[in-house]
Amino acid sequence: MKSLHGKVALVAGATRGAGRGIAIELGASGATVYVTGRTTRAKRSEYNRPETIEETAELVNRAGGKGIAVQVDHLEPDQVRDLVARIEQEQGRLDILVNDIWGSEYLVQWSVPVWEQSLEGGLRMLRLAVDTHINTSHFALPLLIRSGNGLVVEMTDGTEEYNRQNYRLSLFYDLAKTSAIRMARSLAHELAPHQCTAVALTPGWMRSEIMLEHFGVKEENWRDAASKEPHFMISETPRFVGRAIAALAADPKVSRWNGQSLSSGQLAQVYGFHDLDGSRPDCWRYIVEVQDAGKPADVTGYR
Repeated sequence: MKSLHGKVALVAGATRGAGRGIAIELGASGATVYVTGRTTRAKRSEYNRPETIEETAELVNRAGGKGIAVQVDHLEPDQVRDLVARIEQEQGRLDILVNDIWGSEYLVQWSVPVWEQSLEGGLRMLRLAVDTHINTSHFALPLLIRSGNGLVVEMTDGTEEYNRQNYRLSLFYDLAKTSAIRMARSLAHELAPHQCTAVALTPGWMRSEIMLEHFGVKEENWRDAASKEPHFMISETPRFVGRAIAALAADPKVSRWNGQSLSSGQLAQVYGFHDLDGSRPDCWRYIVEVQDAGKPADVTGYR
């Protein structure tokens, strides 16, 4: 069943990783999905990686939806304004906005105090993680409100509870991921009178293209990475969090989540979806109860 047939989504930051997985799953549910990013087949971003927005759009089509790739730098307000104007002209509506823009994997300096970090790199990270989301919401929300019963998802890393209790190994990274959670709460307050819903959502330990390369594995043999990092056995595909958003978007009572911080593993228990391998990895519970507790890696009961 195509539960999102007739719905229009914008996945901002869909070149790779979670954004790509989300776009594919929204397409699999029948949505028309605008996928944005900076890297196209004609030009790469500063990441200098091979994944492109055209590939993501093709994967959306293959999944059963309609993918539309648009090159956008969400730090540039005029480009975001033009994007939303195009969506309005072509579709006349916007039902789902996913703010997934990040673009800072190569800027993070882990376990380095702020006075020893690159100030330029850290401040750019905040711009990429915060300014881009605000620009997109500023221009896209009037169209989403007009469509009625819209859903906004602020993608982040870590639940509100976990991030409140734990230092995320870099001041700039900590600020960036906490900001997305707070933005979701603020948007929830502003959107509630318009019968729209905003949430923050985190995947677990996600097997993105960059993460797989880090461990020297591919999706087909990802379990081999456990020899280097045993806790990697709790990891999940980018499609898992995509299924979480598809479930939220199809839920007629989605407003019950308004303003909350959610995780893919948590929503899998509520909505009953699985990852591609048929499991339901509950990463954040595992991290607290096993990894951070210093116990040996054992995913029994957690996926």
